[in-house]
Amino acid sequence: MTSLSTARAETRAGRVLSQVLGEAGIGVALIALAAFFLAAAPHFATTGNIRDIMTQITLNTILAVGMTFVILVGGIDLSVGSVIALCAVVAGKAMENGGSSGIPMAIGLSLLIGALCGLISGFVTERWRVPSFIVTLGMLYFARGAAEQYTDARTIYNLPHALTAFGTRTIAGIPAVFAVALLIVALAWFVLSRTVFGRLVYATGNNEEAVRLSGHRTNLIKIICFVIGGVCVGVAAVIYMARLGVASPILGQGYELNAIAAVVIGGASLSGGRGSVIGTLLGACLLGVLTNGLLLMGVSDFQRTMVTGAVIIIAVILDAYRKRLMTHLSATS
Repeated sequence: MTSLSTARAETRAGRVLSQVLGEAGIGVALIALAAFFLAAAPHFATTGNIRDIMTQITLNTILAVGMTFVILVGGIDLSVGSVIALCAVVAGKAMENGGSSGIPMAIGLSLLIGALCGLISGFVTERWRVPSFIVTLGMLYFARGAAEQYTDARTIYNLPHALTAFGTRTIAGIPAVFAVALLIVALAWFVLSRTVFGRLVYATGNNEEAVRLSGHRTNLIKIICFVIGGVCVGVAAVIYMARLGVASPILGQGYELNAIAAVVIGGASLSGGRGSVIGTLLGACLLGVLTNGLLLMGVSDFQRTMVTGAVIIIAVILDAYRKRLMTHLSATS
C-alpha cells in the first residue's frame, strides 16, 4: 500500500513537472523576463513600448498559429516567408489598381493565394509521401520567384489610406492589428480544443496509423492543416501591408524560422501530437519581449541573434526532457 501511494505521488509530481516544462513554465519565464527588463531597461514598461511590442509580435503570432497546425500533424512549412511575399504583391497589385474599393478583393486574393500554396504543399507531401521539409523548401523558392516575376522585382507603394490607417489604429489601447492576431488565436484554440477536427489533428500527430484504421482520412487532415497555415499567411500579408504601407517581393525572409521558433518555445513537439496555440502565443510573446528588451539595453543585432538562438536551443532541450518524462509517466501509470 505504501509503495502504491509513493508511486501515485511520484506520478503526480511528474505531471506537475511536465506542466512546469510546458505552458505554465513558459508563462513564468515570460513574466521573469519582463521583470528583468523592467529593472534593466527604464523605458521597457512605458505604454508606448508595450504597444510597440504588441505590434511587433503580431505577424509572428499569426504565422506561428498556422505553423502550429502543421507541426501538430508532424509536418513543417519552410515556405511561409516567401508565400507572404507572394500574397502581399498580388493583393498590393489589386489595391494599386482599384484603390480603397479594391481592399475586399485584395484581402480575398491574399487568403486565396495563401490557401492555394498550402494546398499544393500538403497535397504533394501526402500524395507522393515526400517529407514536408523538402516540399515546402521547393515552395519557398517557387513563391519567392513568382513574387519577383509578378512585380518585376518592384516594390508596390501608394496603398489605400483606409488600409494603412487600420495598421496604426488602436482598440481600447490595443493595436488593431494585434487584436486581429488575438482573434485568430482564439479561433484556433476553439478549433483545436472544442471540435472533432481538433481532436483528430492531435490524434494524427500522436498515432497516424490508429486514426487511419479507425476510418478517418489522415491525409486529408494533414492537407487541411497546411491549408489553414496558408490562410494564416494570407492574413499576415494583409497585416504587413496595413502596418508598412508597401508590398514587396523580398519581404518575409526568415519569417518561417521565427514562426517555428515561437511554436517550439511554446511547447510543441516537432514530431507532432503535442502543442497548443496558447503556448504558441506565449512563445511569440517571449521572443518579442526578448528582442525588444535587448534592443532597449543597447545589445547589438549580432548578440540579439545569438541570444535568440540560445533560447531556441534551450527550448528544444526542455522538449526532450518533457518527452522522456511523459514516456516514463505513461509506463508507470
